[in-house]
Amino acid sequence: MSGKRPAKPTKSTPAGKSAGAPKPGASDRLTQLERLIELMVAKDVVEVELEEGSTRWRVRRTEPQAVTYAAPTTMSMPTMAMHHSHHGGGQAPLAVAPAEPQGEVFKSPMLGTFYRASSPEQESFVKAGDRVVAERTLCIIEAMKVMNEIKAEHAFEVLEVLVKNGEPVEFGQPLFLIR
Repeated sequence: MSGKRPAKPTKSTPAGKSAGAPKPGASDRLTQLERLIELMVAKDVVEVELEEGSTRWRVRRTEPQAVTYAAPTTMSMPTMAMHHSHHGGGQAPLAVAPAEPQGEVFKSPMLGTFYRASSPEQESFVKAGDRVVAERTLCIIEAMKVMNEIKAEHAFEVLEVLVKNGEPVEFGQPLFLIR
């Protein structure tokens, strides 16, 4: 008897199926992917990224996750009082802070990392002076490797962006000054 092993029988392609049938194990991966998608829908997750060996999967739903927004609150900016000097003959006022714009605060609906754009190469979703309409993406907050698009509930003007790109944010933390 020679030292050769007998060749394994090959599966023939059934009629009506393409010759590019999935490799063994591919159907297991497809089943895993289907389970992952079902779990994402059940748990209302928008995006999942998995890495296993040399395989990397990134699954993103087209419908954004329903995010509950913290109600905007009116925020008035404090002004400094004028102080009079009693030293010497004249009354010289101390420096007074310039009047800050008044508006509402758009707060973070969740804990995570704040991103002004979808990638470092992209322009910011919004900047000071932009007028936005309802459902426009304002920023992304990454929480547990899930990118959550934060959208405007109604039309408004962005007066100021209060958070720097890549900074961690807390639930209820002011993100934008709006009117």
